[in-house]
Amino acid sequence: MRAAADVVDAAGVTAWLRAFAAEIAARRDELTDLDAAIGDADHGVNMDRGMQAVAAKLPAAGGIGPAEAGGGLRPAESGGGAAQGGTETGGGTARSGAAESGAAELGATPLGPLFKSVGMTLVSTVGGAAGPLYGTLFLEMGKAAAERMTLTATEWAGVVSAGVAGVQMRGKAETGDKTMVDALLPAAEALRAAAGSGASLTAASRAAADATAEGMRATTPLVARKGRASYLGERSAGHQDPGATSAWLLLETAAATFAGGASGGSPSGDGASGDRASGGASSGGSACGSSACGEGS
Repeated sequence: MRAAADVVDAAGVTAWLRAFAAEIAARRDELTDLDAAIGDADHGVNMDRGMQAVAAKLPAAGGIGPAEAGGGLRPAESGGGAAQGGTETGGGTARSGAAESGAAELGATPLGPLFKSVGMTLVSTVGGAAGPLYGTLFLEMGKAAAERMTLTATEWAGVVSAGVAGVQMRGKAETGDKTMVDALLPAAEALRAAAGSGASLTAASRAAADATAEGMRATTPLVARKGRASYLGERSAGHQDPGATSAWLLLETAAATFAGGASGGSPSGDGASGDRASGGASSGGSACGSSACGEGS
């Protein structure tokens, strides 16, 4: 478990990305099922491949070397603490000292290059439209974060907004088009509004995640106007957009992580991981537990 954060730093971002990778892995088939209804049936597989590549390049928890393959990718694991937990004999003190030193070094990592590395990895490993779009999100966030090592809630809102604007420009999408923008744009707006009113990073991130959930659910009745789903015309209505769903996971895991949730855990503390990402998608039902998404639609 991480302590609730007052600022976004490299350690927090690393924990967040591990949590997101874990949820994508756990929900890979559900995301693919959503995509099968209106797309190429590969969104879950593609996102899982990309996030595993990202996780493999992240520093291990505690700052000790690169992550082991597959490490921290399942909700049942609570990040590096669980993977490396237990009592050690012989060298335990040295390992603890190395962890503290590595964590300090990670905390002093500029955020811009970290986000840019994530973006480039996603562009090169995620197929379909998701690779360029998620890659652009993180690349633009990297440009906005630049060499800063910490971000306040207001600064974080600006960085997220820059990323979402990049996605809009790349995909030429607006709200109502039945794309990931339907989830991301409300999140950016909610994050800016909450931070602007003086909310803490934890509160602002929760507001963003809740707005993302509402945007995700709102894609179900829409007729797609962008992407492969648009080829279906009226038949695309009644299905939740898979990109909006993975975008909800992205913002939900950020909110949980910055609130002190266990990295690599469920995106909510109330069993949302047990609910299907596509739960009720075809009939307009809630896509997640009430704790993650607020009250059901």
